[in-house]
Amino acid sequence: MKLLRVGALGQERPAVRADDGRLLDLSSVTSDIDGAFLASDGVDRARAALAQGALPELENGLRIGSPVARPGKVVCVGLNYRDHAAETGAAIPPRPVVFMKDPSTVVGPHDEVLIPRGSVKTDWEVELAVVIGHRARYLDGPDAARAVIAGYAVSHDVSEREFQLEYSSQWDLGKSCETFNPLGPWLVTADEVGEPQDLGLHLSVNGVKRQDGHTGDMIFPVDHIVAYLSQYMVLNPGDVINTGTPAGVALGLPGTPFLRSGDTVELSIDGLGGQRQTFAQA
Repeated sequence: MKLLRVGALGQERPAVRADDGRLLDLSSVTSDIDGAFLASDGVDRARAALAQGALPELENGLRIGSPVARPGKVVCVGLNYRDHAAETGAAIPPRPVVFMKDPSTVVGPHDEVLIPRGSVKTDWEVELAVVIGHRARYLDGPDAARAVIAGYAVSHDVSEREFQLEYSSQWDLGKSCETFNPLGPWLVTADEVGEPQDLGLHLSVNGVKRQDGHTGDMIFPVDHIVAYLSQYMVLNPGDVINTGTPAGVALGLPGTPFLRSGDTVELSIDGLGGQRQTFAQA
């Protein structure tokens, strides 16, 4: 099942995308797609309402917002693809490299992304996002990790490399600028995705292919990441985990072609939909 939120910024309503592409209003089931919805078996309730065939249809062409409203936290894993670590000159990490991203960076998949004032090294990163569906602490392995995952989404972990790598020993400055995490278009439920380590990731800039990776190349797979994080923090329904990016970022390319105002980035993950953003100056 594909869950999403549509409407003007701040006025999004919950919806489900039917197999034939129609958008159906979920307002009779929930007021929003958020942590409370996921924690209260909202996915099962939405699935039952869809099966009953009584959900009203929404018009096409509405703005698509982030498929998850107000994530409590956005946890990120860096250097999680061997080819990406190699292109940046970093060693293969023995444990996941974990950092946090300001949840307010999360915007819709087609919303405008702002290049920060003073930025000269704004970069792109297509990533598989994991959305937590059940509270998780001290999980004891992969099976337990799978059980707490509500679903997956396309995530764009936009990064400012000078802020990230040169201004601080922490990465937060270069990761938490406004609009720096487009998410969606859909939250695709775990049962529909199936095997998360068998998905292609793709990204192009101004029509030029830059990233073409595969989740099977992750150093630490999804199950390991979720179980690992649960040893150090409580994961709550609606939390988002960005699981890393493959090779092809501007930082590792000849000439380091960082993003400029007017550039357009398109990205997608197999089965999870696509995004398109135009970048503008903050």
